[in-house]
Amino acid sequence: MKSSAIIRRHQRIRTWALSAGMVLGMVAATFGPQLAHAAAPAKASKAVIKGAAAEKPLVLAAADDVQMQAADRVLLGRYECEFGRRITVDRNDTHPGYVNLALDRQAWVMKPVQSVTGAIRLEDVRGQALLVQILTKSMVLDTKSGKRLVDACVHEVQRKAEADLASQPPRPSIFDPR
Repeated sequence: MKSSAIIRRHQRIRTWALSAGMVLGMVAATFGPQLAHAAAPAKASKAVIKGAAAEKPLVLAAADDVQMQAADRVLLGRYECEFGRRITVDRNDTHPGYVNLALDRQAWVMKPVQSVTGAIRLEDVRGQALLVQILTKSMVLDTKSGKRLVDACVHEVQRKAEADLASQPPRPSIFDPR
């Protein structure tokens, strides 16, 4: 009898300890990133200001044939994006085979890369941004945070491709009954 009471007490304590640990873990997972993020801006903003002042001129490798072919497939001009925002993509006059991307007050020099899926990736030479261009839309991503800067960007060529796809009859699905 005594040993069963000890076992039950041990189980209650263990259950309580595991429950408390799970609650503390959930609280830490919920508020930890926010607390870390709240403490970081003061230090990060100083580093950004110093980094901006010390920005060096770009020295880029000459574009090879594959990059030049990818650059020819990039849709140049103005894109209309969600929430009334716009991006502009144009050729880089200083570095053939590279393009410039502008969004609001930000600007990047981008390297065109052809993917195996047919999409065009414009990769920022400094590793800060990425533009993905597919048949019907484009989006700009912040590669550091992994978040979208702007989405649903549509060039006039992409708008026409979307209209062409919409005018075609739907293809049969493998899930449709026959």
